[in-house]
Amino acid sequence: MERSLLATGLVDTVRVAEDVRSVRMLIVNVCFVGNAKQGDWVLVDTGIGPLTGALLEEAESVFHRPPACIVLTHGHFDHVGGVKELAHKWNVPVYAHPAELPYLTGKKDYPEGDPTVGGGLMAGVAPLYPNRAIDLGERVHPLPDDGQVPGMPEWKWIHTPGHSPGHIALFREQDRFLIAGDAFITVKQESALAVAAQTVEVHGPPMYFTPDWPAAGRSVERLAALSPESAVTGHGQPLGGEALRAGLRRLAEHFEELAVPEQGRYVAEGMR
Repeated sequence: MERSLLATGLVDTVRVAEDVRSVRMLIVNVCFVGNAKQGDWVLVDTGIGPLTGALLEEAESVFHRPPACIVLTHGHFDHVGGVKELAHKWNVPVYAHPAELPYLTGKKDYPEGDPTVGGGLMAGVAPLYPNRAIDLGERVHPLPDDGQVPGMPEWKWIHTPGHSPGHIALFREQDRFLIAGDAFITVKQESALAVAAQTVEVHGPPMYFTPDWPAAGRSVERLAALSPESAVTGHGQPLGGEALRAGLRRLAEHFEELAVPEQGRYVAEGMR
């Protein structure tokens, strides 16, 4: 893997495939997908708002041209932070699953973060995380029904609800590359210490922002069945090979034990 670090030190980019770069923005990852020298490229998620300028600078340093579009795995605050500004500056469309559109067009707010799940400081301050809908207006469009991904002809989108109703992952069959969003992650996101150290473990979606655990478990099973060779997740380090597959199988087989919190407002009731 090739790594480049923006001068600010706030955006860390790792090249994980010939045409995939994982871009870490403090606590969350976004992806640049495309060839730096020619053809279209796509931005997958936009990270946290305060680092939008740094993300823009990094994108322009790699590609020297706007993306074909922005694709969102879901609409939580740490994945859509700069989407309005970037879509306007680049004059590009934004795509998301139809079930996610109410949260991206100002019609519906996400459930509040749940601090009662435990696990560490990141969970404890969950009520402070923004949960209000954003309004992208006519900029945002539903992804095609046939699973195609605009601007990414070799990829398919996969509906992976649970962490949010319209959560998606992106998969490329030819090299079994998976962009998982937060359907599963590779760090214990509830713990500030684990996040700071970037301790690698195949982990369920962030507990404090996951309202539908049965759906989340089925989504992990679906992704494990793909037997991915490489993965970038919404939080944590890129992972590949048998460590990824074995960890994902274990998570799928023991999801309730490993991923579902022992307590929490959404554990019993799910999303209403």
